[in-house]
Amino acid sequence: MSLRDSIDKILEWVLIFLMSVLVIDVLWQVVSRYILINPSSFTTEVAGYLLIWVGILGAAYVAGKNEHLAIDLLLQKSSHKRRLRLLISIYIFILLFSLSVMVIGGSWLVYTRFILDVRSADLQLPLGYVYLVVPVSGILITYYEADNIKKAYRNK
Repeated sequence: MSLRDSIDKILEWVLIFLMSVLVIDVLWQVVSRYILINPSSFTTEVAGYLLIWVGILGAAYVAGKNEHLAIDLLLQKSSHKRRLRLLISIYIFILLFSLSVMVIGGSWLVYTRFILDVRSADLQLPLGYVYLVVPVSGILITYYEADNIKKAYRNK
Protein backbone atom coordinates (compact mmCIF):
# COMPACT_ATOMS: atom_id res chain seq x y z
CA MET A 1 0.00 0.00 0.00
CA SER A 2 1.46 3.36 -1.03
CA LEU A 3 1.64 6.49 1.10
CA ARG A 4 -1.10 8.07 -1.02
CA ASP A 5 -3.41 5.09 -0.47
CA SER A 6 -2.77 5.24 3.29
CA ILE A 7 -3.55 8.96 3.40
CA ASP A 8 -6.73 8.35 1.37
CA LYS A 9 -7.89 5.64 3.78
CA ILE A 10 -7.20 7.76 6.85
CA LEU A 11 -8.95 10.73 5.27
CA GLU A 12 -11.95 8.57 4.36
CA TRP A 13 -12.32 7.38 7.95
CA VAL A 14 -11.88 10.86 9.39
CA LEU A 15 -14.57 12.18 7.03
CA ILE A 16 -16.91 9.29 7.88
CA PHE A 17 -16.41 10.00 11.58
CA LEU A 18 -16.98 13.75 11.20
CA MET A 19 -20.12 13.20 9.11
CA SER A 20 -21.45 10.75 11.69
CA VAL A 21 -20.89 13.24 14.50
CA LEU A 22 -22.52 15.94 12.37
CA VAL A 23 -25.60 13.78 11.77
CA ILE A 24 -25.89 12.95 15.48
CA ASP A 25 -25.43 16.62 16.40
CA VAL A 26 -28.16 17.80 14.01
CA LEU A 27 -30.45 14.97 15.09
CA TRP A 28 -30.00 16.00 18.74
CA GLN A 29 -30.70 19.60 17.79
CA VAL A 30 -34.01 18.61 16.17
CA VAL A 31 -34.99 16.33 19.07
CA SER A 32 -34.16 18.91 21.72
CA ARG A 33 -35.92 21.71 19.88
CA TYR A 34 -39.12 20.00 18.69
CA ILE A 35 -39.64 17.05 21.03
CA LEU A 36 -38.13 18.22 24.32
CA ILE A 37 -39.06 21.87 23.66
CA ASN A 38 -35.71 22.83 25.19
CA PRO A 39 -33.28 23.65 22.36
CA SER A 40 -29.66 22.82 22.96
CA SER A 41 -27.53 25.96 22.69
CA PHE A 42 -24.25 24.47 21.46
CA THR A 43 -25.50 22.21 18.64
CA THR A 44 -25.75 24.96 16.02
CA GLU A 45 -22.16 26.01 16.66
CA VAL A 46 -20.88 22.43 16.59
CA ALA A 47 -22.77 21.77 13.33
CA GLY A 48 -21.24 24.85 11.73
CA TYR A 49 -17.71 23.89 12.73
CA LEU A 50 -18.21 20.31 11.61
CA LEU A 51 -19.49 21.56 8.24
CA ILE A 52 -16.31 23.62 7.85
CA TRP A 53 -14.14 20.59 8.60
CA VAL A 54 -16.13 18.21 6.38
CA GLY A 55 -16.20 20.70 3.50
CA ILE A 56 -12.51 21.60 3.52
CA LEU A 57 -11.22 18.11 4.29
CA GLY A 58 -13.65 16.78 1.68
CA ALA A 59 -12.11 19.16 -0.85
CA ALA A 60 -8.68 17.72 -0.07
CA TYR A 61 -10.02 14.18 -0.42
CA VAL A 62 -11.65 14.95 -3.76
CA ALA A 63 -8.48 16.69 -4.98
CA GLY A 64 -6.57 13.54 -4.10
CA LYS A 65 -8.96 11.45 -6.15
CA ASN A 66 -8.80 13.92 -9.08
CA GLU A 67 -12.58 14.16 -9.01
CA HIS A 68 -12.82 17.89 -8.34
CA LEU A 69 -14.91 20.13 -10.54
CA ALA A 70 -13.02 20.89 -13.74
CA ILE A 71 -13.70 22.26 -17.19
CA ASP A 72 -11.73 19.82 -19.30
CA LEU A 73 -12.85 20.84 -22.78
CA LEU A 74 -9.36 22.07 -23.67
CA LEU A 75 -7.81 18.84 -22.38
CA GLN A 76 -10.18 16.71 -24.45
CA LYS A 77 -9.36 18.58 -27.65
CA SER A 78 -5.57 18.50 -27.13
CA SER A 79 -2.97 16.10 -28.45
CA HIS A 80 -1.33 13.73 -25.99
CA LYS A 81 1.82 15.84 -25.65
CA ARG A 82 -0.12 19.08 -25.16
CA ARG A 83 -2.54 17.38 -22.74
CA LEU A 84 0.41 16.31 -20.61
CA ARG A 85 1.79 19.86 -20.52
CA LEU A 86 -1.64 21.25 -19.66
CA LEU A 87 -2.16 18.71 -16.88
CA ILE A 88 1.24 19.45 -15.36
CA SER A 89 0.51 23.20 -15.56
CA ILE A 90 -2.84 22.69 -13.83
CA TYR A 91 -1.21 20.57 -11.12
CA ILE A 92 1.44 23.26 -10.57
CA PHE A 93 -1.17 26.04 -10.29
CA ILE A 94 -3.23 24.03 -7.79
CA LEU A 95 -0.06 23.20 -5.81
CA LEU A 96 0.99 26.86 -5.70
CA PHE A 97 -2.50 27.95 -4.64
CA SER A 98 -2.79 25.36 -1.88
CA LEU A 99 0.72 26.09 -0.66
CA SER A 100 0.44 29.88 -0.65
CA VAL A 101 -3.20 30.40 0.33
CA MET A 102 -4.09 27.34 2.37
CA VAL A 103 -0.81 26.35 4.02
CA ILE A 104 0.89 29.72 4.50
CA GLY A 105 -2.25 31.88 4.78
CA GLY A 106 -4.13 29.26 6.77
CA SER A 107 -1.22 28.84 9.17
CA TRP A 108 -1.15 32.60 9.70
CA LEU A 109 -4.90 32.57 10.35
CA VAL A 110 -4.57 29.77 12.91
CA TYR A 111 -1.58 31.45 14.56
CA THR A 112 -3.35 34.81 14.90
CA ARG A 113 -6.53 33.20 16.28
CA PHE A 114 -4.49 31.49 19.00
CA ILE A 115 -2.37 34.57 19.76
CA LEU A 116 -5.43 36.84 19.96
CA ASP A 117 -7.27 34.18 21.99
CA VAL A 118 -10.38 34.35 19.81
CA ARG A 119 -13.04 32.01 21.17
CA SER A 120 -16.38 30.73 19.94
CA ALA A 121 -19.55 32.18 21.44
CA ASP A 122 -21.20 29.14 23.03
CA LEU A 123 -18.44 26.59 23.52
CA GLN A 124 -15.63 29.06 24.31
CA LEU A 125 -13.47 26.90 22.04
CA PRO A 126 -10.34 28.62 20.67
CA LEU A 127 -11.15 29.29 17.00
CA GLY A 128 -7.60 28.31 16.05
CA TYR A 129 -8.76 24.70 16.34
CA VAL A 130 -11.63 25.34 13.93
CA TYR A 131 -9.37 27.01 11.35
CA LEU A 132 -6.65 24.37 11.72
CA VAL A 133 -8.35 22.40 8.96
CA VAL A 134 -7.26 24.98 6.35
CA PRO A 135 -3.47 24.40 6.56
CA VAL A 136 -3.98 20.66 7.11
CA SER A 137 -6.04 20.41 3.93
CA GLY A 138 -3.54 22.64 2.14
CA ILE A 139 -0.73 20.26 3.06
CA LEU A 140 -2.77 17.31 1.80
CA ILE A 141 -3.62 19.03 -1.49
CA THR A 142 0.01 20.09 -1.93
CA TYR A 143 1.12 16.49 -1.42
CA TYR A 144 -1.50 15.15 -3.84
CA GLU A 145 -0.55 17.64 -6.56
CA ALA A 146 3.19 16.98 -6.13
CA ASP A 147 2.43 13.27 -6.44
CA ASN A 148 0.30 13.96 -9.55
CA ILE A 149 3.19 15.90 -11.13
CA LYS A 150 5.60 13.04 -10.32
CA LYS A 151 3.22 10.48 -11.84
CA ALA A 152 2.62 12.63 -14.93
CA TYR A 153 6.36 12.86 -15.61
CA ARG A 154 6.79 9.15 -14.97
CA ASN A 155 3.92 8.16 -17.31
CA LYS A 156 4.89 10.28 -20.32
